[in-house]
Amino acid sequence: MASHHIISAFKGGMAFSAELNGHSVTIDLNKERGGNNTGPQPKALMLVSLAGCTGVDVVMILNKMRVEFSDFSIDVDAALTETEPAVYHTVKLIYNIRVKKEEEAKVEKAVDLSQNKYCGVSAMFRAFAKLETEINFL
Repeated sequence: MASHHIISAFKGGMAFSAELNGHSVTIDLNKERGGNNTGPQPKALMLVSLAGCTGVDVVMILNKMRVEFSDFSIDVDAALTETEPAVYHTVKLIYNIRVKKEEEAKVEKAVDLSQNKYCGVSAMFRAFAKLETEINFL
């Protein structure tokens, strides 16, 4: 069974340094919340994981389909509840990609496969939030 292990060490103020497989990430709060803004906030990192997971899926699927693409990016808009603990209740993934017109259906299929079959982070998000997707063809 696959697993992940991180070490998260307090660095002062509100900052932590997390180590994962030799990669270091600083996590902090903004100044309004008592931090020094030396790194991203924890909840926002969840959105980075979501975009990264589905992005990697889409690239792998398009490569297998031999679809040439460029200018690929994913915008993530997330809304938090107003009560504590504040959690994401709605998350919208906006895929921006340039492909030939005749390849657009393949991109739609790749996004669908990522969201409904492969992306474990999307599956986890669905446990607590409504996920929406949109594709913008450039």
